[in-house]
Amino acid sequence: MTRMSGYDEAAPSVASEGAEESAPNEKGRRTWWGRTYSPEEIEAAQQQWRDLRPWGSPMAQADKVLIGVLIAAVLLSLVSLPLRPFLLESHPIATAAATGSSSAIGAGAAFAKLGQGELWWVIVAGVIGKIKFDWLYWWAGRRWGEKGMAFFVPTDRAKRLVPRLRSWPAVGKFSLVVAASLPGVPAIFVFLLAGLSGMSLPAFLLADALGAALMTGLVAGLGYGLGQNAVDVVLLIDNYALWIVVAFSVLIGIQASRAQVARQKKQRTAAQDLSGDHQQA
Repeated sequence: MTRMSGYDEAAPSVASEGAEESAPNEKGRRTWWGRTYSPEEIEAAQQQWRDLRPWGSPMAQADKVLIGVLIAAVLLSLVSLPLRPFLLESHPIATAAATGSSSAIGAGAAFAKLGQGELWWVIVAGVIGKIKFDWLYWWAGRRWGEKGMAFFVPTDRAKRLVPRLRSWPAVGKFSLVVAASLPGVPAIFVFLLAGLSGMSLPAFLLADALGAALMTGLVAGLGYGLGQNAVDVVLLIDNYALWIVVAFSVLIGIQASRAQVARQKKQRTAAQDLSGDHQQA
C-alpha cells in the first residue's frame, strides 16, 4: 500500500511538469517571419483581416476567381517592369499592348514616323494595354459594393465621396470614367465607383475605351511629332536598360520593406489596444 501511495503522489507531479511544458503551446504562441506573436496580437490581426476583407466566409467561387485574376494582373505588371526598357526599342507596339505604358506608345509612334510600323496599330495596342484589366475593378465594385471600395481605397476622403458621386446622373458617371485615364485621376476609385453605382459593363467599357483612346492619341501624337528625337531617347534608354532595371528593383525592395514595417507596427498597436481593453475588463 505504501508503494502504491508513493506512485500515486509522483504521478500528479509528472503530469504537472508536462502541463507546464506544454503551456506555451496551449496559449497559442506562434512564430511567423522569425518573430513570436502573442495570442492577443494574432487575434487582433485576424480580426482586422476579417473586418477588412469584402467577401464573406467561406469565399464564393466568383470571389476566388476575382481575387485570383486581380493578383495575377498585379504580378504580371510587376514582372514586366524590369523587361520594359529592353523591349522599347525592339517591340514597342507589343510592349504597349501588354503594359499600356505611355513610354511604349510614344516609342511606337516615333518609330512609325520613321516608317517602322503603323501609327494606328500603335494607338490600338495602347488602348488595349490601358484598359485590359480595368473591368476587374468594375466587377469588384459591382460584387462587393462599399466594402470593396474600403478594401482597395481605404481613405476617409473616398468614404465621403462615394455617397455624393453615386447620386450623379448616368452621363456624369460616364464622363468620370472617360476622365479616369487622365494623369492625377484616381482610376481604381473611379472604376470601383462605376461598378457599385450600377453602371452596366458595356457602358463602362465604352467610356473606358474612349478615355484610353484620348490619352493614347495624345501620347502617340507627341511621339509621332518628335520622331527621331524620341527614337534617340528610346535608344538611350535601351543602352542603360540594365541600370534602369537595377533602380526599379531597389525601389520595389524599399517600398516592400516599408510596407512590411508599417503592417507590423499597425498589428502591434492593435494588439496593445486589445490587450489594454482586456485588462480593463
